[in-house]
Amino acid sequence: MLSMVTKSKKINCIIIHGCPPNPETNIMSKARYFHHWIFWTKRELTKRGIPTDNPVMPEPWHPDYDKFKKEIEKYNITENTILIGHSCGCAFLVRWLGETKQKIKKLILVAPWKLNSRGDKWRKLFYEYPIDKTVKERVREIIMFTADNENENGKKSLKIFQDALGGKIIELKGMGHFVFEDMGTEEFPELLEEVMQTCSF
Repeated sequence: MLSMVTKSKKINCIIIHGCPPNPETNIMSKARYFHHWIFWTKRELTKRGIPTDNPVMPEPWHPDYDKFKKEIEKYNITENTILIGHSCGCAFLVRWLGETKQKIKKLILVAPWKLNSRGDKWRKLFYEYPIDKTVKERVREIIMFTADNENENGKKSLKIFQDALGGKIIELKGMGHFVFEDMGTEEFPELLEEVMQTCSF
């Protein structure tokens, strides 16, 4: 269970996936999951001795904050945790950190998203919340990955998070929305490097 007061010095990592438009495109299905950078990153971090979890969120095509919250709070999150979100997973993590006031070591947002571009009720409730700017006071480092060819709503979302939280932006070429179809690979060495840099001191 989640412990808000644990003082463990052991670094761990938790990765929150994005929200597919429908069950058929769910990235956490076996066929897609094993071709996604989340699985590759978890495997590489685990090999290097970094405990890494990637919770499977309930029905992410209809993202529900309360259900996501219940799921993540099954995991151990401390001041030495690195949280990584992809797409809508970023919106969830920022809201959760704002509401819980949890301190963490590092927050990495990959292709962050905060716009209800699909116009459905689920995403309206999930995305349309005010960002707690004090999150940056409880996170030692914030990194945001984006791509030069990310779509316009992705770029707008990045700006929303950047304006509220600051942090370092890393722009990579040709990665789109950081899904396999855009990247052409499940490997994400730049992300791995960011995590390992934190674990080296």
